Amino acid sequence: MDGTRSDAVIAFIDIAGFSAATDVYGDETALAMLSVFEAIVHESLGSTAPLKWIGDEVMLAFDDCEAALSTLGTLLGRCREEPRIPLTRTGVHSGSVLRRGSDVFGATVNTAARLTALAGPGDLLASEAFAAAAKAAGVAVEDRGPHQLRSLSSPIGVFSIELARAADPRWIDPVCKMHAPLSAYKRADKGLWFCSPLCAEAYARNPSAYPV
Repeated sequence: MDGTRSDAVIAFIDIAGFSAATDVYGDETALAMLSVFEAIVHESLGSTAPLKWIGDEVMLAFDDCEAALSTLGTLLGRCREEPRIPLTRTGVHSGSVLRRGSDVFGATVNTAARLTALAGPGDLLASEAFAAAAKAAGVAVEDRGPHQLRSLSSPIGVFSIELARAADPRWIDPVCKMHAPLSAYKRADKGLWFCSPLCAEAYARNPSAYPV
C-alpha cells in the first residue's frame, strides 16, 4: 500500500461566513477576503507550507501539540485582529495519520474536519490531547462535554480553546460572521449587529437562511 503511518496534530481553519459574504457582496469581494486570509496563513507559517487548501479552508499538520499551539496562536490571533475578514472556525485533533506524498488521510483527519464543522464563528474546538497541552501552557480551556460527531461510532470529548481573543457573540453579524464594531449598523427590532446595511437587508429578506 502506498503510504506510511505517523502521529500528527491536524487542524482545519475556515472562514465562517465565506459563502454568505460571496452571496451578499459578490465574488470579487469574497476573493479579496480569501486573499487576506491566505496571506495571514502563509506569513504565520513562515517556511512551512500549508498541507492543503480546500476553497476557503486550510488544512495544517504539526508534529506535536506544542508546535500546533505556537503556530495556531499566532495565526488565529492575526485573523481575529484583521477587520477585512469574517471570524474563523477551527478544529484540531491528534493521532495516527496515513501519509501519502504531501497529503495525509485517516480517522484523525476526519475528526479534525468534523470538529471544525461543529465550531461556531471565532471558535477553536479540539479533542482532549490538544486541550490538555493548551491548559498546561496556561491557555483558557472550556470543557464542552461529549459530542457525537457525524460518521464517528462513539462520542468524543470536545473542548473550546481560547488561543485568540474571544468574540462577543452579540456583535457577530449573523449573515457574513464579521465581528461588527459598535459603530456598525444595528437592526433595532432584533438587537442584532450587522457590518453593513447590505447584510441587514439580506437578513431581513430571509432570516431563516442565517440562524443566530
